[in-house]
Amino acid sequence: MLRKTRLFTPGPTPLLPAAQAAMASREFHHRTADFRALYTRVLEDLQMFIGTGNDVVLLASSGTGAMEATVSNLTSPGDRVLVLSAGKFGERWRDLAKAFGCAVDMVSAPYGETFATEAVREKLKAVEPRVLYMQATETSTGVRHDVAAVAKLLRGKDTLLVVDGITGLGTTELNVDGWGIDVILGGSQKALMIPPGLAYLAVSERAWKRMESARSPRYYFDLRKERKAAEQGESAYTPATSLVAALAAALDYLRTVGDGEVEEGRKALIANAELAAEMTQAAAAALRLKLFAAQPAAALTAIVPPAGVDAGVIVRDLRENFGAIVADGQGEMKGKLFRISHMGYYDYIDTIGMIGALEHAVARAMRPRHIEIGAGLSAAQALYARAESFIEPKKPRGRARTSDD
Repeated sequence: MLRKTRLFTPGPTPLLPAAQAAMASREFHHRTADFRALYTRVLEDLQMFIGTGNDVVLLASSGTGAMEATVSNLTSPGDRVLVLSAGKFGERWRDLAKAFGCAVDMVSAPYGETFATEAVREKLKAVEPRVLYMQATETSTGVRHDVAAVAKLLRGKDTLLVVDGITGLGTTELNVDGWGIDVILGGSQKALMIPPGLAYLAVSERAWKRMESARSPRYYFDLRKERKAAEQGESAYTPATSLVAALAAALDYLRTVGDGEVEEGRKALIANAELAAEMTQAAAAALRLKLFAAQPAAALTAIVPPAGVDAGVIVRDLRENFGAIVADGQGEMKGKLFRISHMGYYDYIDTIGMIGALEHAVARAMRPRHIEIGAGLSAAQALYARAESFIEPKKPRGRARTSDD
């Protein structure tokens, strides 16, 4: 059969067609009234997508650039910080903090698990960190962390809470202002359905104030410069203009999905990821495959291959025979798990097609052992049918704004 390449990786994710068109059709100079209007609207819509009243800044960088910015802007050399880590991206927080001369304390959990709230509580009794860094979801393992529980531990404390929401935003409910998240950051190539190259951060007033006394070096990633420029509808340095146009189109798409409200579109996007994840998890269970994550995220599903099978065999089969690109494990987890994304522009057909292809790839990898072809599809279909029976028809909420408004 013909093969059509489809991304099921946890970033980059499939591109929204309207965003692709926007990149190709819009030409801007970034110091013009047209671009300032677009840039201002994107920042306002990002606030609604994140679900915050805090100022949002946009950077031409990967998500790691935003991670670095939260270290360089909020700490001074020698500051004590606490990192919660249960995977490769938790370890990235550790390495960034050390690079800027911070004294790093850790609360760690094994790969595939999440840290115990009590362990965090005990560490906070022993140390008084200036900043606590954590993930909302750990992309390397498919684990969802309990951000609300950690935020509760920090109430009344001077410690800032910084959350890597790169794969959490758009896949997980995160009450940014209600929980007291001081900085949350995201990346363009995840739930927002556009190419890599943009990072964004929502920053609390408490964090902005901290920046004035922080003494770590910063230049390009000086968030105060970006905030000041954003007040005029500009970025401090040359922005990725085509990606900003794509982001505007993606946020308009969410507004349409949400019957005129970006917030409702965000909720629909999260519900979509949750359902796709649950279908995939049900299929894995029916195929007697174990999930790697003890507390699975909706952003992606990490699956342990059958005993005696290297995950790379399944990854390669899906790519070569079905054009489905999934991710192997990272670093020491390579060969021990494979990861299927549910972030952004996926639908029912994508999910069912992925499960059907997975059945064949697993069956080939297990020979001469046997799996029941169709078992995973049946489980996913049954779960979808149950979920759909509780979904009420949408009611019109008004006209969706277009990019020409």
